[in-house]
Amino acid sequence: MKNFIKYSFIPLFGAVVSCTYDFPADETQVPTAGEANFAKMVVIGDGIAAGFMDGALYDRGQGNSFAVRLAEQMSLVDGGAFTQPSINSVNGYYGMGPNNTILGRLILKTTNGVTSPAPIGPGELPTAYGGNKAELNNFSAPSLTLGLALIPQTGGPNVPQNPAFNPYYARFASNPGASTPIGDAAQALGSSGTFFSFWLGSSDVLGYAIGGASNPLILTSDSDFTQRYSLALGAMLSANPDAKGAVANIPNLNVLPYFNLVPWNALPLDQGTAAAVNQGFAAYNGGLVQLKNMGLINEEERVLRTINFVAGQNGFLMSDESLTDLSQFGLPSIRQSKASDKATLTLAQALGQPIGGNSQVVRGVSYPVEDVYVLTPAEQTQIQTKIDTFNGIISAAVQADAQRLVLVDINAFLNRVLQGQVNFGGAVLNASIIPPNGGFSVDGVHPNGRAHGFIANEFINAINAKWGSNIPLTNPNAIPGNDIPVQ
Repeated sequence: MKNFIKYSFIPLFGAVVSCTYDFPADETQVPTAGEANFAKMVVIGDGIAAGFMDGALYDRGQGNSFAVRLAEQMSLVDGGAFTQPSINSVNGYYGMGPNNTILGRLILKTTNGVTSPAPIGPGELPTAYGGNKAELNNFSAPSLTLGLALIPQTGGPNVPQNPAFNPYYARFASNPGASTPIGDAAQALGSSGTFFSFWLGSSDVLGYAIGGASNPLILTSDSDFTQRYSLALGAMLSANPDAKGAVANIPNLNVLPYFNLVPWNALPLDQGTAAAVNQGFAAYNGGLVQLKNMGLINEEERVLRTINFVAGQNGFLMSDESLTDLSQFGLPSIRQSKASDKATLTLAQALGQPIGGNSQVVRGVSYPVEDVYVLTPAEQTQIQTKIDTFNGIISAAVQADAQRLVLVDINAFLNRVLQGQVNFGGAVLNASIIPPNGGFSVDGVHPNGRAHGFIANEFINAINAKWGSNIPLTNPNAIPGNDIPVQ
């Protein structure tokens, strides 16, 4: 079977557009710190707080993080210097390409009329931070779960026996293999720190979701999340009893373009191919009828599992572990995707590709799409329940120390973005990767630079309301979002 897949899951772009907007300045503001002290802010978090964008940590993304923008605005109310462990990489590291080439961050690329994310080359592997570690303010690292933030193995050694190793933390760890991200952040806060930003917890559930809910071992349990969150936040609060802090929560699954860019019916077939594939599933469909007549499955499941391709756009063949196990009858747990399923962005490059070079075995057609590429409705419910539970734990932790902490409700903010309710100076921010208004970077998970400006303002608004501060808002419209596609 030939490779016949050709589809565009991102709308094509028209004329070249600018990614910045005019912003009306408010000269009536009188910046004040209020009841807070911003002389030294310490930041601890995962990829968003580190400035991870476009599937990589690289210079422009790191320099446009909300933490940098927040520190810049705090400098107007006597905030001090803010030092990050600079990555010193123009393109960062996305992954390995053919012939062991190092690929850089994702960009939007148009090929044969199809626009999609693609890695730029070359990239660079993360290297050790060469600055003074004692002067750092930001201790965030991509993929940092609460568990990893609390253990020394996160900093090394980099050996197969240490799956906890995080190269992004190891490069600036105060004592690789002995120190911890939380320990380093708490040390900095205890050493003349006055304020902190705490945004951990997202990686405890979104890492599982991004992998198609295929690895339950990486999904943090409710009890572990509660204990670890208490330990991590408690370490920061104990480091300096006078320091105040802003705590952010976890965004909902539905706001992430990563799960919305590849449609459920992304598989185009012509009439001849559809007929040939259907013939191959005739025995499978007949077996379903027999098992239904035997009372082993109901009519609803028989219809759900029946494979029927048509000329035009089709749902792809996929595995579904929630189906009744019929393997003893020689029938696999497969079906075609439905509108209620969510495909991951990574499926864009895998769908319709031959397996093992065999043109007769094609992913999504004669070979089911693996669990890593799709979220079933049951998995979506499981993940959203986790997010709701974790956000409840975060909210309770903030309320338990309400004099010193304020909740920055990023979840509510991104829900407003999804509903088209967020703009600045008349310029809208939406939940897409399409410039100029898209708020997510090309990886479909992490906000882009312009969205980080909006996020910084969410922090500022929460801080100002809590402690009577008057930190001026930043101008997100002057921060670059996603670049226009290249040919």
